Amino acid sequence: MKRPAALLPLLVFVFVSSRATSEGKMQITSTAFANHGSIPAKHTCEGPDVSPALAWVGAPAGTKSFALIVDDPDAPDPAAPKMTWVHWVLYDLPGSATGLPEAVAAKELPKGTLEGTNDWKRTGYGGPCPPIGRHRYFFKLYALGAVLPDLGKPTKAKLEEAMKGRVLAEAQLMGTYQKAK
Repeated sequence: MKRPAALLPLLVFVFVSSRATSEGKMQITSTAFANHGSIPAKHTCEGPDVSPALAWVGAPAGTKSFALIVDDPDAPDPAAPKMTWVHWVLYDLPGSATGLPEAVAAKELPKGTLEGTNDWKRTGYGGPCPPIGRHRYFFKLYALGAVLPDLGKPTKAKLEEAMKGRVLAEAQLMGTYQKAK
């Protein structure tokens, strides 16, 4: 059966349009766990508490730097959350960066990367350590159209304030964890 010529432009438009939305979207992944999957104990307080490997693709043109915030909106109890607990704050990762290796130490961060302060009042990764229940942990990556000035050791809130108007794209990876003990 031959299709009427009037339908061809519509079919082409739909195909091109769906292709355009599936490409170019920034994504963050980990080899340690799938999105919405369980975070292995080695990345938590019940293990060596090392950061998981992270990788990202699809940063938009004009990306000058990245920021990474890892937080838990379910603290202290997912049944009655009272705060968002911040586990890791990084900024000014180079715009050419495509990920971080597992167990990355401060001295191994990409050149130019700066650290912020987590809710343990220190820099660096602090993995999941929920007091009760299964919590969600969001690894939020921001592509920025600028390199931020040295903010000292900013909190999540100070970093978010500095990023206003500079975010080109966002991606997130969510993992869950509940203590075995």
